[in-house]
Amino acid sequence: MTAAAVTTDPDHPAPSTDTVPPAPTGTASTAAATPAPVPATPRRPALDWRIRFGALSLIWGFSFLLIKVGTEGYAPFQVTLGRLLSGTAVLAVAMVVRRDRLPRTARTWGHLAVAAFFLNALPFSLFAYSELTIPSTLAGICNATSPLWGMALSLVALSEDRPTRRRVAGLGLGFLGVLTVLGAWQGFSGLDFSGTAMALLASLSYPIGWIYVRRTLAGSGSSTLALTGSQLFLGTVQIALVTPLFTSAPDGFPLLPTLAVLALGALGTGLAVLLQYGLVKEVGPTTAQMVTYFIPVIATAAGVAVLGEQLSWNTPVGALIVLAGAALTQSRARTPKPTPRP
Repeated sequence: MTAAAVTTDPDHPAPSTDTVPPAPTGTASTAAATPAPVPATPRRPALDWRIRFGALSLIWGFSFLLIKVGTEGYAPFQVTLGRLLSGTAVLAVAMVVRRDRLPRTARTWGHLAVAAFFLNALPFSLFAYSELTIPSTLAGICNATSPLWGMALSLVALSEDRPTRRRVAGLGLGFLGVLTVLGAWQGFSGLDFSGTAMALLASLSYPIGWIYVRRTLAGSGSSTLALTGSQLFLGTVQIALVTPLFTSAPDGFPLLPTLAVLALGALGTGLAVLLQYGLVKEVGPTTAQMVTYFIPVIATAAGVAVLGEQLSWNTPVGALIVLAGAALTQSRARTPKPTPRP
């Protein structure tokens, strides 16, 4: 989640793009006659940020389990459509409560449509299709490769993002972890190539969307919540147009898959964005971004404990290597503080 970025995915939280209104101006006489306003003390959230951080990690970590359960009763496009519908509804309510205004320019809406495709419609659908043939644990670990793809793409697309030895080493280490997860020394035996490729392609789609957003929507004048809500709405429209072409109406609404899809959207795509939005404003994007490294751990634990998915030794070991590499790609060398002259 980001120069500001809109994000609704469980990888990189984005800093707030809320604009600060200009200070009121006046003549010298009115300034002298009017007492200086006392700055309002910001209200503390009811829950400590650590509790909300843990809740966000759990919500996004369980998302891959919910996708798996949802695909047991619905087609992947239908899972994605239900997810986006319920997520958009949650953010719409939040926008009404906050009285946020929708973006006004056609240019902004056009950029949001592209962002919705790469950050919502495409990766959500790919993950849903991938989990038809691969376990949710593997999908969650593939999702953790997004920072690695982002690092590789930023070297080409963002000239201000200079490579360092540490970050290049993290890139190499991360992809070594991917090969470990996939069991490369065994010839990838027992691996479903199409499902794994779709999960990796979904994780690649996120940084493509982030780079696009960073280049086109920074300084748009709208709040992060308004941009994200509008982006989800456009993603919902895109999937709503595609779903009837590739699926037929479901025969019924099985209880467990229906609840899974609703929870996936309302919690994993709606409430999680609000939690992320508050965390970024309170503790900053760097700390909020650390949630990335808890997601595959929780996704793996949930898949094994709840769904009974099999886990070989190379999966958790490779996941740890992936996370270590991702952490290196996100780290920056400390700049030494200048020594003050006497």
